Amino acid sequence: MKRTGIIAAGALGALVMAGCGSSSGSGTTAAASNKCSTSIGFEGPITGPASPVGDEQLHFAELALSMDNTANKTDIKLVQGDTQLNPAQATTVTQQFTSNSAIVGVVGPAGSQEVEAVGPLMARAGLAFMSGSATNTTLTTGTYPTFFRVVSNDGVQGPQDANYIVKTLHPTAVMIVDDQEVYSTGLVSSMVPVFQAAGVKVDHESVSQKVTDFASLVAKVTPATTVVVLPWQFAANAQQFGRDLAQQHKKAVIFGTDGLFSPGTFSISGSYVSSFGPDITAIPADASLVATATAKYGTFGTFGPPIFAATHVFDQAIASVCKAGKTPTRANVLAAVKSTNEPTSILGQPISFGAHGDLLNGKFFLFKLDSAGKYQLIPS
Repeated sequence: MKRTGIIAAGALGALVMAGCGSSSGSGTTAAASNKCSTSIGFEGPITGPASPVGDEQLHFAELALSMDNTANKTDIKLVQGDTQLNPAQATTVTQQFTSNSAIVGVVGPAGSQEVEAVGPLMARAGLAFMSGSATNTTLTTGTYPTFFRVVSNDGVQGPQDANYIVKTLHPTAVMIVDDQEVYSTGLVSSMVPVFQAAGVKVDHESVSQKVTDFASLVAKVTPATTVVVLPWQFAANAQQFGRDLAQQHKKAVIFGTDGLFSPGTFSISGSYVSSFGPDITAIPADASLVATATAKYGTFGTFGPPIFAATHVFDQAIASVCKAGKTPTRANVLAAVKSTNEPTSILGQPISFGAHGDLLNGKFFLFKLDSAGKYQLIPS
C-alpha cells in the first residue's frame, strides 16, 4: 500500500476535496464559484550568496503546489518573495505579503534570523508561516504564535552532533566557530556544554558571514585540534575554510551543521554534515517524486524536500477549509494548519505540530563525505 509520501497524501487530498467545487454545497463563496482559489507566499533567498538554497526551495514549493492543485482540484497560486537570507529584506517581503489580503499562508523564510525579524509582523497579521530550514530553539517558545516548522530544532541537532563527535571522533580539543547569526550562536550554545562535560578543550571563535578568507582563523587550529565545528549557513564559506586548512597542511576534520549540506558546493572529503532533512533519494517510497524532481531541476540536496512538505501542509489545510464549504482566510487556514496530522510525508516521517509550532518527534540525519565528496548517510 506504500507509495511515495506525496502520492499517498495527494490521493488523500483528492478524497478530501471531493466536494470542494460542488455546486450542491452550502452555498458559500467557495462552493458558488466552483473553485477553491487563494494564494500562499514563498520567502527564500532566491538571489544572493545563498541562492542555491533558495532556488532549490522555490523549485520544491512549485512542485508541491502543482501536484496538489491537480490532486485536490484547487487553484492555489504562489507569490514569490526574495529575502536573500537577510532579515531586513525578509521584513520588506513580509510587509508586502501581510498587506496582500489574497495571501493566507507563507512558506519560509529559510533562516532563523529572518524568522526572528518577521515573526511579530506575521503574528499581528494572523498569518501562518512555516519554515523548512529555520531550526533555532527560541523560535518555538511561544513568541511567534503563527510560526511552524517541518524540521526538528537545534535542541536536537546541537547535542546530537556534539555527542557524536565526542563518542565517535574522540577529540581532545575542538575549535567551534559561529558566524555571528542567531542560527549559529544558538547551536554553539547547545554544543559547547557537551564538549566541556566530556573534558574536551574548546576554542570558541567567531567570524562574520561576509568573511571569505579564513587563513588567519585556520592559523589558530593547533595540532591538538582534531575537529573544527562549523555551524554556518553559507556552504561556500566552509568550502573555502577547508581549502585554507589544506593549504596550511592542517589535518583537522570539519564537522558542519545543516547549512553546510550542499552537494556540489561543500565537498571536502572526510568531513561530516548533519541535516534536518533526509536524503530522499534513499527513501524507496519517494522514488517517483525523486524522478520527477530530478527530471525538472537536476540534482538537489536536503533543503528542497522540507519546503515541499511545508507547502503540502498549507495545500491540504486550504483544501480542508474548502471542503467544509468555507472560503480560505488567514484565520481558518491557521486553524487547519494547527490541526495537521499527516501519517506520512516526503520526509519519511509523520507531520504534526506541538503547541508552539514545533514538529513533533523530529530528528536530524548525519552524513560523511567520501573521497569523491559524495554525501553518505551514517545509519542511526
